[in-house]
Amino acid sequence: MSLPQHHTVIVAEARGKLVVRSNAPIPPLEDDMVLVKTAAVAINPHDAKTLEYSVVPNAIVGGDFAGTVVALGADALASGRVAVGDRVAGTVLGMNKLRPDIGAFAEYVNAMADFLLKIPDDMSFEDAATLPLGAGTALYALFSELHIPASLDQLGAERGVKEARDDLEFVLVAGGSSATGTRAIQLLKLAGLRPIATCSPANFDLVLRFGAEKGFDYHSASCASDIRAYTNDELAFALDCIVQAETTQLCYTALGRAGGRYVALEPFREAVAQTRLSLQPSWFMAPSLVGIEVDMHGEFAREANPENRVFGTRAFAAMQRLLDHGLVDTHPVKVMPGGWEDVVRGVGIMWTEPPSGCKLVYPVS
Repeated sequence: MSLPQHHTVIVAEARGKLVVRSNAPIPPLEDDMVLVKTAAVAINPHDAKTLEYSVVPNAIVGGDFAGTVVALGADALASGRVAVGDRVAGTVLGMNKLRPDIGAFAEYVNAMADFLLKIPDDMSFEDAATLPLGAGTALYALFSELHIPASLDQLGAERGVKEARDDLEFVLVAGGSSATGTRAIQLLKLAGLRPIATCSPANFDLVLRFGAEKGFDYHSASCASDIRAYTNDELAFALDCIVQAETTQLCYTALGRAGGRYVALEPFREAVAQTRLSLQPSWFMAPSLVGIEVDMHGEFAREANPENRVFGTRAFAAMQRLLDHGLVDTHPVKVMPGGWEDVVRGVGIMWTEPPSGCKLVYPVS
């Protein structure tokens, strides 16, 4: 297949401003990477936040994409994980100072082969685009940071699809109706645990459909005490997908008397963490999963970590097994009309009126 030398991309021009460029050179294909012709992209809060707080002028933006493999590096070809013509969904680190030529909001995306998911025949590109970043984030949060009493190998095993039993551990997902939240809930259920979630009452049906045993209204003044009563004051694991002072406080109050672990997707309020020293808090960034160096402002910077790359490869392989066996539901999507200019507007929507219970997806092919 003859490939063009240039393609259309969305780059950061300045803080808070994105532009579409139609003459960007396609980056060279490295040995462990795959070149994908993009069919659809999904918008994540991370795309908007980096544009405000860690902008890299002229860097391509975006993390989630789906499309068709058009070329493979030597190592990616030898691995046999994907082939030219495969329909795949993947995640990359956009707005990366160290690799400004890589991002999901591009006509062609260079992605690590280990972090691609082959799309089932009955799944659309639009649905598949919601999977990679949410899955990677949830897998890293649950199995690497939160240390839930389950392993990647248990995902989808017989014990993971049985009805909840009283002797299984509860895990709280705060922000259960977010894309990472629904993915975490389903993974917890497939691992044989008892997920519960906070969300608005309008999204109770959504979190229950993904496997939550019960939903709790985070608006309610009694939310934390209701959770403590439901879990018999024994909740030991909480994943915070929202990470506001209120959600950190809610999780800290809901965790049981014996203590436990609290994991956030962003830096949490240290003042709240000091209120219960028996709890073990931590936070992480989703790009940590791929193990590459992240050059961002302040505490968001990360050194390269090969161990994370190994874990991430195992995590995506586990997710692929679930997909192959039809055990994964995709987060609800709101398919938006238009092309690359509309994707730019979609990033703006994440600031002005972020969607609740669904993900914005744009077909771009």
